[in-house]
Amino acid sequence: MTVTSVSKQQIQLLTELEPVVENELNRHLGMAKEWFPHQYVPWSQGRDYDGPLGGEGWEPGDSKITPEARESLFVNLLTEDNLPGYHRAIADVFGRDGAWGTWVNRWTAEENRHGIVIRDYLSVTRAIDPVALERARMHHMEVGYEADHGESLLHGVAYVSFQELATRVSHRNTGKASGDPLCDQMLARVAADENLHMVFYRNLLGAAFDLAPDETMRAVTDVVKGFQMPGHSIDGFLRKSVTIANAGIYDLRLHHDDVLFPVLRKWNVFDRTDLTGDGEKAREELAEFMSALDGAATKFETRREERRARQAARKS
Repeated sequence: MTVTSVSKQQIQLLTELEPVVENELNRHLGMAKEWFPHQYVPWSQGRDYDGPLGGEGWEPGDSKITPEARESLFVNLLTEDNLPGYHRAIADVFGRDGAWGTWVNRWTAEENRHGIVIRDYLSVTRAIDPVALERARMHHMEVGYEADHGESLLHGVAYVSFQELATRVSHRNTGKASGDPLCDQMLARVAADENLHMVFYRNLLGAAFDLAPDETMRAVTDVVKGFQMPGHSIDGFLRKSVTIANAGIYDLRLHHDDVLFPVLRKWNVFDRTDLTGDGEKAREELAEFMSALDGAATKFETRREERRARQAARKS
């Protein structure tokens, strides 16, 4: 990376935040529970597929989970599959030395475990067409992953603070909506990891606020206003996200109330007294955006309820 005034500031932040990273890493390791993917997969339900083993090809009737949960699991797993891209992006920002590098490797190992257990569950229970899933995986990974804000430390940490919580909410609600207690149990375990990841990044950015309040506030506002889940490049993502939102697994209301607002409140964003100049301007932009998002969430909820009422009337 070329040493510019921006990168000098980033290098300084990396140095000043390293003790925080080390403390958060130790806290994480003390709280994280060891678990094993194979223990969350109902292997006794498995049977051979068609192909070299001469088993039975997948049929839609094989799946025992709800259609909405299938769409969500499809998106969630393909998102996890792009882990090599995320690892590279985070390592480019954090570096590979000291506590920063140790965290990146630990985070990558834990995230990889999520992809392992979800894929094994889906394969064994025949919850999703494995051919369609593999073709989509190949396409999604060939597209690759590029962080929206490149090598910006503050933007990167702000993004993952929200993204990890969004992923936790999505996994947890997918399990609840699946109709399968085993799926619910598995995704609850995955969601617990995602919550610990969120806490790590959230606390790290909280420390950055104390070191560089204006710059951090700008980064948070940029990320919130332009937020996209890392799986947005999946083929058919928009259609699938609509299905997921209509099912209440992840929608605008959850994004506002359960993801953005709790993290912003933890950072005391709207009551800070250390913002000046662009930091104060960024906070004003954020407040306007959050208000508009709240309005959009309410409008979506109203339309969803009206649609559900019409569907119920037709059935009766």
